[in-house]
Amino acid sequence: MKTLAAPLLLLALSVLAGCASHVSPELRPYSEEESRQLALEDLGRRGLSFDEYQSKKAQVLGQPQKSYGFDSQGVMSAERAVRTFGRPI
Repeated sequence: MKTLAAPLLLLALSVLAGCASHVSPELRPYSEEESRQLALEDLGRRGLSFDEYQSKKAQVLGQPQKSYGFDSQGVMSAERAVRTFGRPI
């Protein structure tokens, strides 16, 4: 009986010691880069419009917000010709 009890006691103690010293990664704080990456992933899942997404992304990344909009005539058209050098219109 003593020969069986000693290995079982030793096994139980080693399992308990292993569980007590376990450090889970959830208990450590996120680094700044990890927090930024999680925020960007969250933005991708939200289904925001393009303007809202770009605005929120600029806030997360700490960049100045770019304005996207209309030209001086109040018209945004894909048919307006843009001259580029070396290419036909």
